[in-house]
Amino acid sequence: MKRYILTGTPGAGKTTILRRLAALGYATVEEAATAVIADQHARGDVEPWTRPSFIDKIVALQRRRQLQSITTAQHVQFFDRSPICTHALSTYVGHPISSALSAEIDRITREQIYDRHVFFVRNLGFCEPTAARRISFEDSLTFERLHEETYRAFGYHLVEVPAGPVSERVATIRTLISQLTDV
Repeated sequence: MKRYILTGTPGAGKTTILRRLAALGYATVEEAATAVIADQHARGDVEPWTRPSFIDKIVALQRRRQLQSITTAQHVQFFDRSPICTHALSTYVGHPISSALSAEIDRITREQIYDRHVFFVRNLGFCEPTAARRISFEDSLTFERLHEETYRAFGYHLVEVPAGPVSERVATIRTLISQLTDV
């Protein structure tokens, strides 16, 4: 089974691309951080990312979703972010890298969970705020660079998905997937 990560800055269109891939029949796994933020907001915590426990909640949900995805019969799966993204997030918000995050990165590396080719979805030139996304466009560019550096530091190869219409971005990914799975 091939598991591919979609990563990039907040607001780059990863979730939109993921949903389009799902509509085309691919197995997909949604981003965990947004779900954790929504859950914490529902509990009255308006800034959950300010607490180090936020990172461990993301890691736990990412792991649970990845393990649940094993039951799919699909040959190719797409994940909206990974524990490597969570490492970048932890660094960005100034939290120490927790033992849970380190252990999960060790596990996904040891078990070769994700393909080493990661789809890096480039920013669209803006970043719209949402309840979960409270970052300026300028700060999102810093976060984008941090993601690049983090993935490279862990030995992943970034495959560029340039800004453009969703249909073109999905076509780019599908073309690259056919090349990568034929290797």
